[in-house]
Amino acid sequence: MPRWLETLPINPLSSLAAEGSACMLYFIRRDLLDEPAGSIDELWDNPAAVKILHRQQPDGSWRYPGANRKTDPIFNYNLLETYRNLRILIEMHGFNRLHPAISQAAEFVFSCQTEQGDIRGILGNQYMPYYHAAILELLIKSGYEQDQRTQRGFDWLLSMRQQDGGWIVPLQAVPASQKTKEIWSAEPLPPARERPFSHLATGMVLRAFAAHPRYAQSEATRQAGTLLKDRFFQADKYNDRKTPAYWLKFEYPFWWNNLLSALDSLSHLGFSAQDDQIRKGIDWFITHQDLDGLWPTSYGSGKNAAKNRAWVGLAVCRVLRRFMP
Repeated sequence: MPRWLETLPINPLSSLAAEGSACMLYFIRRDLLDEPAGSIDELWDNPAAVKILHRQQPDGSWRYPGANRKTDPIFNYNLLETYRNLRILIEMHGFNRLHPAISQAAEFVFSCQTEQGDIRGILGNQYMPYYHAAILELLIKSGYEQDQRTQRGFDWLLSMRQQDGGWIVPLQAVPASQKTKEIWSAEPLPPARERPFSHLATGMVLRAFAAHPRYAQSEATRQAGTLLKDRFFQADKYNDRKTPAYWLKFEYPFWWNNLLSALDSLSHLGFSAQDDQIRKGIDWFITHQDLDGLWPTSYGSGKNAAKNRAWVGLAVCRVLRRFMP
């Protein structure tokens, strides 16, 4: 039995398999058991994926269902909805740029890239390094790591670092009373670089760096990873998802920063399970298994919550296996 499984009080594999989807079974075989899993494009005909594909628009985007374009034209809600659906297609169904839906979606996303290099629109005309990087991560995973537009995206991220080596969302430094309607269409605010990093922003940004074979090895990435791990279980310095409880709210595919998504990135960056902070994170998962071997997610109950819990469990197992092969 591999070391990571021996470390866990309860073997989670049967509970993962009970989720039952062809996608889950594929990733269990490929990522946890080293068994032949077949061709990943066999997952592309899954009914859940086909349902998402049917909603894709001719320009490659997905239409956000609640957007009122007449009252909120400055916000690119379709970019947000495209990000939401790409997460599912790429992370849960294994889609890549060989599928026309992904290549079309990528062209839509890159059409939202400014001359400065950032993908913009979800926060109006304001900088959004956390969403920018989270979208970049998906493009890299789907095969766009060598694209010059991806390179420009990394150049922009590196230009936006704080003095301490992390990232913030510049609007985080603006008091709520000053976030008027006009600010969203105004010139983007530069980061106040002397301020401390935000682990919400830094954790999401690091996911792009961890996904890229070259940038994952950079000194800047290592520095930011050190900042992130040293903030485990602490409150953020800014109001967005500030309290320590947010470290323990898990969803998959990843969206916000949390303990699991942070460890997932750090497991790709050369950090060791012998590191004290990394060990604290690993130990939390070892000591907080539920009776079925999976983990609490802090997200409700019901069918969707149960599905999320299984996929979170898969992500936990992947992380443990990388740190303790």
